[in-house]
Amino acid sequence: MNRSLSIRSSKGGPPGPQTPARKKGFSFASLRGSIQPELSRRLYQVIKSTNNLVSSHEAAGRERETIAKQLSEWGEQTGDDAVSDISDKVGVVLSELGAQEETYAHNLDEARGVLKTIRNTEKSVQPSRDAKGKIADEIQRLKLKEPQSTRLVILEQELVRAEAENLVAEAQLTNITRKKLKESYEAEFAAVIERAEKQIILAKHGRRLLDLLDDSPVTPGDSRHAYEHGNAARQVLNDAEDDLKSYAEHNVDGVDSIIGGDRDAEYVAGHNDNYTRTYTDNGDGRGETPVMTGGIGQSVGGDHHVPAAADVPYVSPTPTSSNDDRM
Repeated sequence: MNRSLSIRSSKGGPPGPQTPARKKGFSFASLRGSIQPELSRRLYQVIKSTNNLVSSHEAAGRERETIAKQLSEWGEQTGDDAVSDISDKVGVVLSELGAQEETYAHNLDEARGVLKTIRNTEKSVQPSRDAKGKIADEIQRLKLKEPQSTRLVILEQELVRAEAENLVAEAQLTNITRKKLKESYEAEFAAVIERAEKQIILAKHGRRLLDLLDDSPVTPGDSRHAYEHGNAARQVLNDAEDDLKSYAEHNVDGVDSIIGGDRDAEYVAGHNDNYTRTYTDNGDGRGETPVMTGGIGQSVGGDHHVPAAADVPYVSPTPTSSNDDRM
């Protein structure tokens, strides 16, 4: 997560880290792309459709970052200190969500690239299949028209060689297909898990920011209390970055199996324990209202109230760095 505590502070400053751009453009290979052997045609369509999916996620990430900037600029011109600060800090969270979307798109594109190995192998096997079939067809034709032809012996020998070559190619294809299919979608599912868990981290800290905004109604002529949660809002962003760093440290070697990985299960459980959702009856006939227990600034029901973020320090479920590390 970019250490910037404000979208506005980045105006005119150095650009943040960028996701490596994918190479695009026309080539002879792309012009011939629609002409595929029968064997590789379906996988070619999968790869092509996945490329469109990658572009969509890249566009979604850029749009999210644009929205974050627009939200911050809108909040600044409202003249409300609380709205201005919270909208700016929420913009930082939204911008990071956009960056995560672009990172996911990059990982998805890498997983897509693995499938190309299968496609290329399929293309290389197709001539072997065609050659074997052509010789077999020729033998059948001669047996019907010239059953005594001396060419039949030669063709049968060629067929034996073609079948042997095709046998090797088919074995190579099945080995590569299984290995690369597993490799590709393991990478994609790992990217999905990483994106989802980081989105959860950011969304929960975004809700903490919203808890700092007093939305109780005021009567005409009355003024609101001065906004005093600037430090608490900055701390929320610090906590968000620390949790993202800690997540990365817990997943140095990639995301383990979400089913069998005890390390990841404990990490997710640690986050979820701090944000257990319960439900209380409104008493007004509108059904149940979700209430965050262990969260910040939420009513638990009746006259009980959980202290606001400015009153209770946030305790990260993962070790956080010291203030010196943030310099």
